[in-house]
Amino acid sequence: QVQLVESGGGLVQAGGSLRLSCAASGGTFSSYAMGWFRQAPGKEREFVAAITRSGGFTYYTDSVKGRFTVSRDNAKNTVYLQMNSLKPEDTAVYYCARKTVGSMWYGPEAYDLWGQGTQVTVSS
Repeated sequence: QVQLVESGGGLVQAGGSLRLSCAASGGTFSSYAMGWFRQAPGKEREFVAAITRSGGFTYYTDSVKGRFTVSRDNAKNTVYLQMNSLKPEDTAVYYCARKTVGSMWYGPEAYDLWGQGTQVTVSS
């Protein structure tokens, strides 16, 4: 059974950095595009970033462009989210997800497998 496990969350001051990892076990990791979402308390889950199967193309929500970078290492079955210049509004539980086939990238409905999430808290 394929599983996704996130790690790397924590508490950081505004302006700091964190690197999230999402390790996939089972399945063929390189066959799937991957995405990152986040959900703050009382808010809907929102798209953060995504990366194609080979890593050749990436997508970001406007609020993280220039600050976050998504990457992957298919040999290690892992996708990463490097987060720099963090802001208090980045505070949320961050989830990685496996994308289904299709042209949609930004909605949760385009992803069929989710990790358990990792908490990121940015203090002001």
